[in-house]
Amino acid sequence: MSEPETTTVAEGVARIEWAAGEAVDVVRREVAAALLTHHRVEALVDPADVTEQRTATWSGLHREGLLRGVAGGEDRMLYARVASDAPVEAPEGFRALLNSFLPRKRAIGQMLVRDAEDRVLMCQLTYKKDWDLPGGIVEVGESPKLATTREIEEELALVLPAGDLLLTDWLPPWGGWDDAVCLVFDGGVHPSSILEKTTLQPREIRSVAFCTLDEVRERAADFTARRVEAALAALKGGPTYTESGRP
Repeated sequence: MSEPETTTVAEGVARIEWAAGEAVDVVRREVAAALLTHHRVEALVDPADVTEQRTATWSGLHREGLLRGVAGGEDRMLYARVASDAPVEAPEGFRALLNSFLPRKRAIGQMLVRDAEDRVLMCQLTYKKDWDLPGGIVEVGESPKLATTREIEEELALVLPAGDLLLTDWLPPWGGWDDAVCLVFDGGVHPSSILEKTTLQPREIRSVAFCTLDEVRERAADFTARRVEAALAALKGGPTYTESGRP
């Protein structure tokens, strides 16, 4: 089996290639040698080749993302290591390596806000026809609870601190989205006149309204309606975990 090949592809940047089935120790030594003369070493790996992805990882290369159509129109997974990375043998280096390829599931924070008639605050969105609970995507490193409060303030100009977690709803892949976990927090009961205090974020929110369950079913996607029903049921001791709104 031939030795791995390393070429310089940019100033201070080397690219390493190895034959299928090459030993991890051999590739690791080649990576270490390349870092003596370069500040970055990278490799392009077939995303369908699990064995070679493992070789890249255990050679100390961090997975950085998918490059689409770069190899004769085919996708390649980009792996790299930079000179400043902590040694893989060190705890922080090993954690960083694992963190580069372990799954990262999208989190969504939403709030269940009710009025005195037990209607639910719903938002008509600009980017899809279905209505939804107020809330949004949790940013990297952000608390889901704080993210939900932030989203309500940004989208509706309402300061409503998120209360207790009512429901964890797993959402399967849908419509081009990866799967996600939706966390529904209690927003409490408020007078319906709270709508007069809203200022809608025009890029995302078209209108807001307190809706009965029948209105939620009419305006929202079926899985959203199930989530709203499940969150209301959780207030009364129902299941606190659902998948697409189903226990």
